[in-house]
This record gives sequence, structure tokens and C-alpha cells, in this order.
Amino acid sequence: MTHLEAYIQNLLGIPAIALPQVMPLFQEEKLAKGKFFVKEGGYCKKMSFIREGYVRYFSFTEKKEVTHWIFWKDQLITEVSSFHLQTPSKWNIEALTDCELYSISYENYQKLKALLPKWEVIHEIILVKCFSSLENRVLTFLSMTAEERYQFLFDSHKEIFNQLPLNYIASILGITPETMSRIRKKLNS
Repeated sequence: MTHLEAYIQNLLGIPAIALPQVMPLFQEEKLAKGKFFVKEGGYCKKMSFIREGYVRYFSFTEKKEVTHWIFWKDQLITEVSSFHLQTPSKWNIEALTDCELYSISYENYQKLKALLPKWEVIHEIILVKCFSSLENRVLTFLSMTAEERYQFLFDSHKEIFNQLPLNYIASILGITPETMSRIRKKLNS
């Protein structure tokens, strides 16, 4: 079983018997460092599973650029409302490193309805996972201090601290790079 087959079967809940029909709907792609998966105002025409690499989900405010999240290996990326509703994207998704992706186009995603009798249940699970992730993120902002958010992210995803620019990580945490530096210094002393 390939990496993609295991992902589709385990994370998306697609039964093994349907894999021969589903696999051709996905395409291997490369997204070079600095290239955009989707830009604000554009249309997100695919959903991708990250085989290797890091991408960031960000937006611009009047004063600064805000990194909302970073996605990495074995995660699913798309601009949810743009992809599912075919509306202009409110966000930017950019490769922070060279990335290997397995992508399904909007058109092929729609074909899954005809191929899989239980597609509506599978589709609902995908959306619930997206919203659950968002709820968890909101909860950390509402219930944790900056230091607790830093420690939680470090404990759960230590590898990103060595792989990515710290200013992006600070932005995810909702703090300035200077505050993050003070937190790191305090925790390392």
C-alpha cells in the first residue's frame, strides 16, 4: 500500500475496495518554495495531501502579514470555503519549502460522490476534522497564556522550531518575535 493509499483509507475513511477507483483522481505535484497554492482573491481549485514539506496559511492586515497556521507532512490543505463553495479565497497558502503533494481537483472531488455510495458521510468527516482543528486553535487562544501556547506548540510540534522561521511561529502564536524570544529565554533558563 502506498503512502497516499494509506492516507486516503485511514484519514479520509475511504474503504480499501474503492481505492482502485479513487487513486486515479489524485495527481502527484510539486510546489516549489515561495510558490503559492492559492492567493487571496483567486479560486482554490484543489485539495492536497502533503507528502513532504511545509506550507503556511496567511493573510495581510493593514499593518502586517499574519501567519494563521503552518501545515506539514501528512496534513490536508485547501482553502475550505473557496474550494467547497467556489468563491474567491480570503487567504494565501504559500510553500515555505519545496513540497511534494498529492492533489485532487474540485472536479475530481465532485466525482467521488458518484464513485462512493457513502461519500456524504466521508465528506462530513473531512469537514468536521477541519472545524475541529479550528475549534482547538480558538480554544488555545482563549484559554492559554502566550507562554502556555508556546509550550503547547513546542511539545506537540517541536520539529517546526528547527525547520521554519521563528517570526512565522510567533505569528501563529499571536505574539511578537520579541515576546517569543523572551518566552524562549525564560523557558531555557
